Amino acid sequence: MVKLLIVDDSVFMRTVIRDMVTADPSIEVVGTASNGLDALEKIQSLKPDLITLDIEMPKMTGIQVLEELKKQKRRPKVLMLSSLTSKDAEMTRQAIHLGADDFMLKPKDIPHVRDIGAELVSKIKHLVTLPTQLQPHKTPSLIRTAAERVVLIGSSAGGPPMLDTLLAELPADLPAGVVVTQHMPTGFTAALAERFDRIASMPVKETENGDTVETGKILLSKAGVHTVISGDLNANNVRTGRIIHTTTPPLHGVRPAVDKTFESAAHIYGKNIVSVILSGMGNDAGEGAYAIKQAGGTTILCDEKDCLVYGMARSAIQKNAVDKVLPLNKIAKEVERLIHQMEESHV
Repeated sequence: MVKLLIVDDSVFMRTVIRDMVTADPSIEVVGTASNGLDALEKIQSLKPDLITLDIEMPKMTGIQVLEELKKQKRRPKVLMLSSLTSKDAEMTRQAIHLGADDFMLKPKDIPHVRDIGAELVSKIKHLVTLPTQLQPHKTPSLIRTAAERVVLIGSSAGGPPMLDTLLAELPADLPAGVVVTQHMPTGFTAALAERFDRIASMPVKETENGDTVETGKILLSKAGVHTVISGDLNANNVRTGRIIHTTTPPLHGVRPAVDKTFESAAHIYGKNIVSVILSGMGNDAGEGAYAIKQAGGTTILCDEKDCLVYGMARSAIQKNAVDKVLPLNKIAKEVERLIHQMEESHV
């Protein structure tokens, strides 16, 4: 049973969050708090496993709560609930930096707040399984050079907890670069990249225009722009990749779009691509998976039972562009096997 404390200055939000999470019998709401001072007192008395924490509150903000919790030896897991504003995006990044375990975005429209229920429950249950103290990633002996092989990962709704698992299980010395495209509103991928950097075995950073796709490094596509991979030649005259940000219109209503990254990478890396499609709604990823298939690369889908939403995966199935369907806990090993197979074929 997960013991949860809800911290939010809005009576409406406290009520809605309680309703959404108590629909799952494994979550018990042990209390609510309307400001940061109240929250700190109830954390001491109720000893919750996890708190949902608003950012803007009277008396003491969510950021100030995190600063206080840093001083304590034992603290609950913290899930920030952020509004879709540029100010909240920056404060969410600050919250992650101060030790918040994850964040989730509240819909702009009140009628749609309950739409996040399934994802909220999923995040809470996932977060309590993560180690309290995450180890910093070890520096591998691998020299980071321009990658001759690439792992591309696409996901949307329900994707971040799956990415926790997958990125943690990919080995630090994987002889490939990794590019993750996760649908997210502008401003929030910086916080997500910092969070993944604590969990993954390789260093993680948000993409910048001109970044080289390097072995042993994970790039997270910056929200608000498409991540396109253009071609470079390395010292061995082998084509490698460089990140280009474009502000062309959203595709499938999103920017970054998985299709833009997958299709551009297919032209550069050809058969030296392993793409992975995780949870997500909509049709983004189908065209990209088809381009990878045509170029000789390999596409893996996560099994539907492990996904919150299966729209993106179905778009690839409809294009007949899928090579393997695997449970989440088997994907990293298969990616590693395929990348080493590619490496050996070039020796």
